[in-house]
Amino acid sequence: MNALLKSVTVVDSKSDFHNSTVDILIENGIISKISKRITNPGNIREIKLKNLHCSPGWFDSSVAFGEPGFEERETLENGIKTAALSGFTSICLNSTTRPQIDSSSSVRFILDKTRNAAVKVLPMGSLTVNSDSVDLAELYDMTSAGAIAFGDYKVPTDNANLMKIALQYASNFDGLVLSNAVDSSIKGKGVVNEEVNSTKLGLKGIASLAEELRIARDLFILEYTGGKLHIPTISTSKSVDLIREAKQKKLDVSCSVAIHNLVLTDDLLSDFNTNYKVNPPLRTSRDCEALIEGLKDGSIDMVTTDHYPLDVEHKNIEFDNATDGTIGLESAFGVLNTVFTTKKTISLLLNGKRRFNQNDSHISVGELADLSLFDPDKEFEFSDEHIFSKSKNSCFLGHKLKGKVYGIIANNQVVLKND
Repeated sequence: MNALLKSVTVVDSKSDFHNSTVDILIENGIISKISKRITNPGNIREIKLKNLHCSPGWFDSSVAFGEPGFEERETLENGIKTAALSGFTSICLNSTTRPQIDSSSSVRFILDKTRNAAVKVLPMGSLTVNSDSVDLAELYDMTSAGAIAFGDYKVPTDNANLMKIALQYASNFDGLVLSNAVDSSIKGKGVVNEEVNSTKLGLKGIASLAEELRIARDLFILEYTGGKLHIPTISTSKSVDLIREAKQKKLDVSCSVAIHNLVLTDDLLSDFNTNYKVNPPLRTSRDCEALIEGLKDGSIDMVTTDHYPLDVEHKNIEFDNATDGTIGLESAFGVLNTVFTTKKTISLLLNGKRRFNQNDSHISVGELADLSLFDPDKEFEFSDEHIFSKSKNSCFLGHKLKGKVYGIIANNQVVLKND
């Protein structure tokens, strides 16, 4: 793949060309020249786009599709295209399939199906067999097959001894264990944040304690066992405090926050829109402020879209019975870019790479072209026309966003909107 990016502004703090507007020549998938002006050396495709910016390719630590088993929600092919058009060049794929990604053969299936894609798909193995939270899955075999971490997506590990054994066992091969931060006995049948709004709406609440108690337990276990723990999608101010304290103790723990939990609150639930039914639930403005502060001071390691496509049969029903989840790839950059500076937004979209053993990419001559392309200034109202997923369950429909994504250049391929 050869391409010539014209008049592109580089956003990469580790590049000599950071904040410079340059031309970038890519030959055979490698950046061969960066200069103020480059003459097309031959019949090479030129990419000229309004207010074009580029950064190292973005990473998402929590994405779900449907294939195999739930293709009506999302296929691997269309999910990968959605990620690419949303600016992501690598994604961690959760085990939300049938069968679950709980064996070496299921890991290899995902890798074989996605091997030639522009987006690098990193399979996340189930922590337990069939994600039933009973018996530990074949963690080492899945690692050997290419799994990058282990967790039961949105399934709590209520058995403390199972979490202890998982951390001890995985530490033998430097495996990363994920824990869904919710105590089932406290959550009960709750569907929204337990606060004033849950009472007003007559909906059963999920206390912040359900998340915080599980995080406290798992941090105690981690301190005892050693190993590496990742806590995805925290949502409360106290959770930030707990992880901040654990890092001060030098425990090997990381965490993420879902982008929607950063900016949306349970005040939005008044019309019972099931697109706002997510797990963990939307909390309060106080929690949002604490989560944003946690990102700024490094207590929270990364953001995630927590992209989870769900068909209308799971969303267009009574709020109590609707399935938790929202898509988030398409809106991610536009949401973050309304809260943070573009430079900070890009850094947040890159931060998780190292934790999941992915190499950082940089914009310099001789490097593989792994680029996200975007216009940081375009303001628009997010609507159905901006959704590429098969499922349309976005909690940002109707919200004003800032920042248009054009696509990516990665894995020796160009994927752009309207191509």
